[in-house]
Amino acid sequence: MSHHHSLLRVSSAVVALALVGAPSAFAQDITVEHAQGETTLTGTPAKVFTYDMATLDTLDALGIEVQGIPDANLPNHLQDYADTLKIGSLFEPDYELVAAEQPDVVFVAGRSSSVYPNLSEIAPTVDLSVDWTDFPGTIKERSRTVGEIFGEQEAVDQLIAELDGDIATVQEHAPTVGNALIVITAGGRVTAFGPGSRFGWLHDDLNIVPAIEDVEAATHGEAVSFEFLLETDPDWLLVIDRDTSVGEASQSAQQILDNELVHEMSAWQNDQVVYLDPVNFYIVNGGLNTLHTMVREVGTAIGADLR
Repeated sequence: MSHHHSLLRVSSAVVALALVGAPSAFAQDITVEHAQGETTLTGTPAKVFTYDMATLDTLDALGIEVQGIPDANLPNHLQDYADTLKIGSLFEPDYELVAAEQPDVVFVAGRSSSVYPNLSEIAPTVDLSVDWTDFPGTIKERSRTVGEIFGEQEAVDQLIAELDGDIATVQEHAPTVGNALIVITAGGRVTAFGPGSRFGWLHDDLNIVPAIEDVEAATHGEAVSFEFLLETDPDWLLVIDRDTSVGEASQSAQQILDNELVHEMSAWQNDQVVYLDPVNFYIVNGGLNTLHTMVREVGTAIGADLR
């Protein structure tokens, strides 16, 4: 409230001007280029909504207040937003609520990018979708956009520098530890992912050697058998538990993989089955803070020397 008190101490003429002129008279329009075009914002947004958890993560890393988020599972480091206004789901906005609330900016990306046309008719909307084939690169780009919008470029550059340092450490170490296969467990089934997939950045950007170069060709993108896992026999098995991330009570990844065929895998016998944080990897899957956490989690798991 200190802002209001300071107004009382200045002359009444200035107060009158401030009320009549309204803040927009002093605000600079910001034109933001994004995944679906350009959006003009009137000054620095005060009321911020996001449908994208990765963007929430970046905003949180920069200490920017967020007034509306989707109803979804929050990772531990974003639990402070549990009581924030819920503005729909990750996929489907509550348009009436958004119209009533009139936010200064709404961020969408990935799962919510298809609703951009509808939302942009109601409020200034910015699509910060990232590209799986250039995952860290586009996360940095989107974070710089957020930095520009809120005048936090220096803070963004600092966070990116720290991130890049850890990426370099993991890149150097990863090729020395053998190969890896990334899998998701869901509904009791196991699906494998490789280079070019939504988790391909672990190979492309962290230099983790893929157990199979073309997973899509080997599996047709379909669930794989435990025989397939044993045949592939990667040195490391990196596991993302989708059902846990979305809060669906079914078999955990640990239960699904606890069977005789998996027990024969060298990854199991060498204690190199790694269960990655599922909310970070599946729900948030991006954002400056979360990307850094994911890089460190993988790096630490494979024994990289991260200080």
